[in-house]
Amino acid sequence: MQRQDYTGPDDLRALQELVRRTYSVDSRFHVGDLAWEYSSAAPARQAGWRLALWREGNEVFAWGWVEGNDLLMVVDPARPDLATEVLAWFRESTEAESLGCSVLESETHLIEALAADGFRVHEGDPFFTHHTLALTDLSTPVVPAGFTLRPAQLHEVEQRAAVHRAAWSDLQPSKVTAQVMGAVMSTWPYRPELDWVVVAPDGEFVASALIWLDEENQAGLVEPVGCAPAYRRQGLAQAVNLGALHALRDLGGVEARVCPRGDDDYPQARRLYQSIGFQPGLRTVNHRLDL
Repeated sequence: MQRQDYTGPDDLRALQELVRRTYSVDSRFHVGDLAWEYSSAAPARQAGWRLALWREGNEVFAWGWVEGNDLLMVVDPARPDLATEVLAWFRESTEAESLGCSVLESETHLIEALAADGFRVHEGDPFFTHHTLALTDLSTPVVPAGFTLRPAQLHEVEQRAAVHRAAWSDLQPSKVTAQVMGAVMSTWPYRPELDWVVVAPDGEFVASALIWLDEENQAGLVEPVGCAPAYRRQGLAQAVNLGALHALRDLGGVEARVCPRGDDDYPQARRLYQSIGFQPGLRTVNHRLDL
């Protein structure tokens, strides 16, 4: 087993391949999580990341992704010993005095490794709850008169970036420029058929929902969804979600996942998804180690 530092887009596909190969209801990540997280980040943010992969031959069995003093990791459950190596690398890769790691409550092989390394469960921080939806009985999306619901087109990158910024700039300005959105649209497994928008009568994009399809596991991830503030409370976020979910089913998806905040400081997103029919399941658990 050899550790390799991240070198570029080919390694992103390798990270995604491990996620795809080990995917289940008990796993933290979907291939779309990595696609969105990586491609939607501004270059300055990407420059601060540290990533490593553990390979045997051409196959990846573990990876770690550090931003600041926080670690995300995936370890093949068949090789739980590698979690210890990822954590040792984490310690070596940062000079922070307090380290954090978030895992899904079902990932017992990671929880055991964290506990053995001195990490303890840290309550009080935001956490996320996996919600799932079987695509067998979807409601019909409805938008107000004069509005249009449809997939975005690849040449509409400026408008697609603008609606994301409008929806996600409540707390601080979104950095998703047309260049960043172009990177999202060129990252596997992006498909324009699963990138839906609501268009206002004047032609402005006012709501959007992007779904990433893992064809092998027939599972879609909803990430992200947003509606411009001036157009909220008209059912547009629900409609754009449903439009994308119908498209996901048409492309062979049988289940969708979404991972909104689970803590009470930000309940709006999970209320939206539960109104569509998503059912809450496993949650993330934050661990902390003070050195």
